[in-house]
Amino acid sequence: MADGTPLSDLGATSSQKEREITNVRVNVCSPGRNFVTLVIETKGGVVGYGDATLNGRELAVASYLTDHLAPNLIGRDAGQIEDIWQFFYRGAYWRRGPVTMTAIAAVDTALWDIKAKMAGMPLYQLLGGRSRDGVLVYGHANGRDIEHTLDEVLKYKDMGYRAIRAQTGVPGLDTAYGVGKGEMFYEPADSTLPEEQVWDTRTYLTHVPKLFERLRDKAGTDIALLHAGHHRMTPQEAARLGKSHDP
Repeated sequence: MADGTPLSDLGATSSQKEREITNVRVNVCSPGRNFVTLVIETKGGVVGYGDATLNGRELAVASYLTDHLAPNLIGRDAGQIEDIWQFFYRGAYWRRGPVTMTAIAAVDTALWDIKAKMAGMPLYQLLGGRSRDGVLVYGHANGRDIEHTLDEVLKYKDMGYRAIRAQTGVPGLDTAYGVGKGEMFYEPADSTLPEEQVWDTRTYLTHVPKLFERLRDKAGTDIALLHAGHHRMTPQEAARLGKSHDP
């Protein structure tokens, strides 16, 4: 301060007191235990929500939040978003990693939610305003073989989807990534230990191009087709798969 008065001696304003964090809750919920929601409450009654979901390792994030971050949030000013982010990121001996960053992201999101609510405006307005009128989403079509996947892709196209993720079973393999069970399948990661699977990259790289050749022939070129291999390929194998789709 110009008069030499320390900031700590100025006292908190009423708005600062209202922003004081009084409670932090971590909810692990449906389906099963896949989704993790962080709830931050302030003295002024404003509540912020942040998503901390990390499918398959959700309890690790829940513990990180409950045991390490939540105790350090109590009493802090919810408006000091950048300061809190830097404290949590740099204060930990081990930085980065999916568990750490998922937990910090949930805190960051919840604090921005609080700030927007206290400002009386939607968060997107606080962060600079709307830049688009809609968002493109994709449907997840998966089948036991190419023809089954084609049928599912056409169903999503008929529903109006302009982008469709196509996954298919691979001959000779009991399981393939992205191929699930049931209609309108949502694919959460395993809740306990990951399932051990037999995998054959050579067969996969030979089979998937046949799927997309068939899809383009029947579904046309007016939709975007997507496919996920997750981490089952090396960079060279992924490049080979991409080149196999060149016209």
